[in-house]
Amino acid sequence: MTSVCNFSRVSRIVVLVAGGWLAAAGAVILHAQVPAALSQSAVTVSASSTVTVQNDRLQAWLRTEAESANPAAAASQVNAAIAKALASAKAYPAVKVATAGYSTQQVSDKQKPTRWRVVQTLSLDSGDFTAAATLISRLQDEDGLLLSGMGFSLGDKTRRDAEDSVTQQAIKSWQARAQQATNGLGFAGWRPGHVTVQTGEGGRVYPMMRAQTMSSGGSAPVPIEAGTSDVTVTVSGEAILDSATGPTR
Repeated sequence: MTSVCNFSRVSRIVVLVAGGWLAAAGAVILHAQVPAALSQSAVTVSASSTVTVQNDRLQAWLRTEAESANPAAAASQVNAAIAKALASAKAYPAVKVATAGYSTQQVSDKQKPTRWRVVQTLSLDSGDFTAAATLISRLQDEDGLLLSGMGFSLGDKTRRDAEDSVTQQAIKSWQARAQQATNGLGFAGWRPGHVTVQTGEGGRVYPMMRAQTMSSGGSAPVPIEAGTSDVTVTVSGEAILDSATGPTR
């Protein structure tokens, strides 16, 4: 008889413990469902604003090359040409000049003996188009360099100023689109969530130019047209919709 009573007490204890565990588990499940009930509706929108700006930087690349059966002789010829070009460039302080690529390549074909080709490049960068054009012509006409290519871009300050001028326009466009989306979806209002502002510059692509393109037969500058670049600011992000009233449709 005593054994039966003890068994009953143990059974009741197990039931109570099990019931408590289930109640606790139910509380956990209920707690886990709360965030889902508090989730908010949101819509992602984006808007851009673009301004066209006159390019104010010129970049150019000129090269000198030599071939010889002796690689040291070819290198010596190239080094002398580059030294002369750098000396000429000192007369144009408004133009930034730097040595760029340097390569030595063995050239072989059946009709000619093996020889070596050495090539070195000078890069030019300037906001003074007249000075740059004059120097480019001089380096070709007097120093024998070849123009490999030329392009135009925006200076850092010009680009930043352009981005600043259109950022507010892009933000206002984004706000207008967020309001349109709110109205279209039938919500009463909205507020900004996570929003990003991105800037980008799309410049004009310039083809590689032949050496004689900038040559004038003298040291006078050659007229050039810099063109323009488009600076774009894009705003994208979430507009959190007012879910208190829900869609009115």
